[in-house]
Amino acid sequence: VQLVESGGGLVQAGGSLRLSCAASGFDFDDYALGWFRQAPGKEREEVSCFTSSDAITYYADSVKGRFTISSDNAMNTMYLQMNSLKPEDTAVYYCAADPILHNIVVVTTDKDISLEVWGQGTLVTVSS
Repeated sequence: VQLVESGGGLVQAGGSLRLSCAASGFDFDDYALGWFRQAPGKEREEVSCFTSSDAITYYADSVKGRFTISSDNAMNTMYLQMNSLKPEDTAVYYCAADPILHNIVVVTTDKDISLEVWGQGTLVTVSS
């Protein structure tokens, strides 16, 4: 079971990036999926999550209207389209998956919860 992110890089404020998260060893249809980020010196925060089976999607207020989460289940790949990027979006972005949506939603606030699989992270740097 593995997740591999790609697509990070350096972009100017106002620009766009699309992150990809390729999964192997499990079926997207059976999992809740999420994107998280961690900026230097800060706690990991949830950016977005969704389940394709329930059509439930969540976005953090800080990215709502700018970021879009999607997936290609045939390719077992999840995406995060990031538009109108701001310097405060600079962080390492991680994708994660778990069979239980609740775990994805609360993992950053409940220390007793751990997710089944995390990617290694991809760095996004937004210059001003």
